[in-house]
Amino acid sequence: MRIAIVGAGAVGGYFGARLALAGQDVAVVARGAHLDAIRRDGLQVKSPALGDVVARVTASADPGDIGPVDLVIFAVKTYDSPSALPLLAPLVGPDTAVLTLQNGVDSADQVAAAVGEARVLGGTTYVATAVTAPGIITQTGTHRSIIFGEAFGDRAAISPRVAAIADVMRPADIQVTPVPDARVPIWDKFVYLAPFAGFTGGARLPIGPIWRRPHVREMFYAAAREVAAIAAAEGVTLSADRFETLAAYMDGIPPTTRSSLLIDLEAGKRIEVEALHGAALRRAAAHGIPTPVLATLYAVLTAWDAGPPAR
Repeated sequence: MRIAIVGAGAVGGYFGARLALAGQDVAVVARGAHLDAIRRDGLQVKSPALGDVVARVTASADPGDIGPVDLVIFAVKTYDSPSALPLLAPLVGPDTAVLTLQNGVDSADQVAAAVGEARVLGGTTYVATAVTAPGIITQTGTHRSIIFGEAFGDRAAISPRVAAIADVMRPADIQVTPVPDARVPIWDKFVYLAPFAGFTGGARLPIGPIWRRPHVREMFYAAAREVAAIAAAEGVTLSADRFETLAAYMDGIPPTTRSSLLIDLEAGKRIEVEALHGAALRRAAAHGIPTPVLATLYAVLTAWDAGPPAR
């Protein structure tokens, strides 16, 4: 399968490397020092659990150099979407599928506006990776999962193209789960991610020091219930055991775990507060749903949307 990665950073670069090592024809859209390093040294993945590997991929800043592919994986940070979405057009042919793995719940609609609903697959991923130097992606932990399915149209059963893409991912050592309806895993994750990013980012702390406080746990689950209420109003049925699995995960999470939002905040980068808490508030307002906890987290973080504010 011919695959293009738009957003060859921590997430897209990691999965692109895995697919290339499994024999797929992978091209990445990158720029600057990251592009130069990939062209010179390959796309490197360092993983204490899985081993260090180097994948040779086609790399270009211009998607026109790559041309139409079978699958595009769209994995840029949400705040880069306005500049990245136009990069999709040269990669799209008659039968191209575009799989978005971005955080939040807005991405499928945004990608559909660029390439049409019929092409769009939605998904989410659980993987702990970071770009630690140009061309080098470092993984911590062992999770490397993608859960995805159709974002629009008939979502009664797993579609043939979703099943075919899953079959390509499995030999790449990706923990892949195809589903009929992409909205379910996306909102399942959002129930966790919006509170987790909000509380760790707001406190400027990893989860351990704040999770041991009962009031924080109470407010965390209140925020998760706010997200679940929005999902219900949007017509999305969460997994039946979502709050049981959430509780088990949160009680077992390593205390040093930081959200990607907190990592970006500490690095002085832009943060995805608009794609997380902002999106939740906008959708809640449209349905008349009160979201006091999410609104507070948004108020605490929104000044950092574009990076450190001027003082």
